[in-house]
Amino acid sequence: MSDQQYTCRPISEGSGEGEALLSTDALCFAMCDADTGCVLEKGHCLDGRSVAGKVLVMPTGKGSSVVQADGLYRLITKETAPAAVVIQTPEPVLVSTIIAMEVPLVDTVDPAFYDNVEEGDHIVVDAVAGTLVLRKKTPGGAAAKP
Repeated sequence: MSDQQYTCRPISEGSGEGEALLSTDALCFAMCDADTGCVLEKGHCLDGRSVAGKVLVMPTGKGSSVVQADGLYRLITKETAPAAVVIQTPEPVLVSTIIAMEVPLVDTVDPAFYDNVEEGDHIVVDAVAGTLVLRKKTPGGAAAKP
């Protein structure tokens, strides 16, 4: 299958790519272990899974500015932060934190993206041009090579 390209709105400029990590729950980065990037929040759909190097696709953020910023800062210093973030609903604390920490962030993604993206697909986020490229994983489970 060929690459699928979608439009989006850049919020925090930059580019990043990685395996898709899909969350149905809002996330506070303070609830991630800085050494591993693993979500520590009991009951969260990503509990025990790592955000490190992934393109995190989630509905929105949660938490106060202090804990959100501190959590993301710790992930960045340990090199376990997400490569980029795709959100459905911008939330001021999350947005300001991600902009300050210079992590690529987009929203207002073409709705077809959400219909097609699956866990483990490869996503390339260009938060300057306002595009997402989705590379579907192969039947064996790995994302197709560019």
